[in-house]
Amino acid sequence: METLRPDRLTPPPEQPRPPAPPTGPRIAVALGSGGARGLAHILVLEALDEMGLRPVAIAGASIGALVGSVYAAGVPAKELRALATGYLRNRGEVMGQLLAARVGRIADLFSGLGNPVLIDGEHFVETMLPGAVPATFEELAIPLKVVATDYWARGESVFVHGALRPAVAASIAIPGLIRPVNHAGRVLVDGGAVNPLPFDLLRSSADLVLAVDVTGGPSGEARAVPRAFDSMFAALQIMASTIVSEKLKSGAPDILIRPNVDAFRVLDFFRAVAILKAAEPVKDEVKRRLEAALG
Repeated sequence: METLRPDRLTPPPEQPRPPAPPTGPRIAVALGSGGARGLAHILVLEALDEMGLRPVAIAGASIGALVGSVYAAGVPAKELRALATGYLRNRGEVMGQLLAARVGRIADLFSGLGNPVLIDGEHFVETMLPGAVPATFEELAIPLKVVATDYWARGESVFVHGALRPAVAASIAIPGLIRPVNHAGRVLVDGGAVNPLPFDLLRSSADLVLAVDVTGGPSGEARAVPRAFDSMFAALQIMASTIVSEKLKSGAPDILIRPNVDAFRVLDFFRAVAILKAAEPVKDEVKRRLEAALG
């Protein structure tokens, strides 16, 4: 039997080096629910990038989970802004993808047995997320916690391992608009229904927790009766805002940021440029407050 010499052995593959630990206080970021208002999360992440600060963990609910998944994949915030505005600028393409993801039927409108505009969230997330977003939580550059609501258990489900896209799809599954997601043996809907600003999930992960609240509620003068669709989503915002207010009573995050986006509705995604412009001042606020907190 031939003896293998050391020079004939195949060297083991080089193992990737773990990222260097942060040299200063560890910062974690909670990104809340709020539909199109959540585009303001991008500006907060831009401020972190410009300060050279990388979160050690991110937690997101609904739109916060969607934005957080792209950023946690290693996509810089400025690139994330360009991706979002570029995607939403093409209304025809977006509407085409929504139609392709639709599981409701026009006949349901007349039968009363279903929703003709109901969307398959998993299909939509699969087509919408950029290729830089990996398949699993384990492949992300920054640890991510995604919040969804367990429909039958009537409680919170937090995902940190396994398949990423179904968890994000579950977190954004707004009742009445996106079909519930069957994932990990559970039927899941919008994470904003139970934890619309999940800063509490980050307390043990960092020295400083920054939370971005875009829940808000209907704005404007109390005059007209809202349209049915508007009232449905505004009611969800009121519910989310109330949950956040109660959570803050028992312990607030170290830094709470509320971008100026109350004038926008949940589904105002095609007003992305206007939302980002209105929220632009939040970058300076984030920088000032982080500088003060970090000394």
